[in-house]
Amino acid sequence: MSNNGTKNKPSEVWVFIEQREGKPADVSFELLSKGRKLADNMNGLLKAVVIGDDVSGIAKESFRFGANEAYLIQHPDLKHYRTIPYSRILNELIEKENPRIVLFGATVIGRDLAPRVASHTKSGLTADCTDLRIADITYLNKDYKELLLQIRPAFGGNIVATIITPDVYVQMATVREGVMEMHQLENPFKVKITEIPYIPNEIDNLVTFIEQYREESKINLKAAPIIVAGGYGLGTRENFNLIFELAHTLGAEVAGSRAAVDAGFIPHERQVGQTGVTVRPKLYIAVGISGAIQHRAGMQEANKIIAINSDPDAPIFDIAHYGIVGDAAVIIPSFIETYKSKLK
Repeated sequence: MSNNGTKNKPSEVWVFIEQREGKPADVSFELLSKGRKLADNMNGLLKAVVIGDDVSGIAKESFRFGANEAYLIQHPDLKHYRTIPYSRILNELIEKENPRIVLFGATVIGRDLAPRVASHTKSGLTADCTDLRIADITYLNKDYKELLLQIRPAFGGNIVATIITPDVYVQMATVREGVMEMHQLENPFKVKITEIPYIPNEIDNLVTFIEQYREESKINLKAAPIIVAGGYGLGTRENFNLIFELAHTLGAEVAGSRAAVDAGFIPHERQVGQTGVTVRPKLYIAVGISGAIQHRAGMQEANKIIAINSDPDAPIFDIAHYGIVGDAAVIIPSFIETYKSKLK
């Protein structure tokens, strides 16, 4: 895709606003908040793309998080997400308007939609980014203006990679829920909704909905003010029970690292990190967690971090506000006893 026709108009950042049953996804508004900063860095515009049925309220809501304009495509046939019509609508819009950046949540829907749109529009796409920035880059002796730096752990989390896609104008990224902070504007822009008619295509109904079953997760780590997280360093499921005891004492939620999940100590929905949930609690207690890049990406924004580990060189101590070197089987019962005695 060329960038013809883009020189005389501001660069545009688009965010696909995901919704289910008319309820917008938090990650979409988090991306609008980040998109606002990216657009400001380019002196550009932030636009929301809202697809669904009777979703004009969601389009209006996008302005509270920084949108300059919203594209609204609504029709009863678009009530539920389906790959073919949603991707076709986005493909046509992107080919017509040529935005500089398009952002999606790294959700089931976003991970299905983004690659199809990137492939069709021949755009650059990086998945599961933990940070996004704008910079002018010199690459192979060529200067590139306003490239999107797509930052994410790579090689099993051993490095943090900065990825660029300089050969294409449109740059895309998916970002997990909770990675970007959500901010409402005190003075939102004037609501400007551009409604685009849905023109059905015979291929849209190759897949149709018969019935849908959804079960909401009963675990909400994002909302927890205190989280006690355990890692593989605890060694056994019995030792991991100490995490549950400490969390119960503090009125906290329980979480774990990927290694703890893989070991069967804790279910995946309680995993914190690059391939789990991103959290920002007031207090995060990491027990037996070494602190690989992937895990730190999911909890390093916590207000206070306490790390307990038998290895004094564990990377988790680099970001912890308080570090305790020792055996969790000794330290945690002491924690619990001290806390209970203070409450008496």
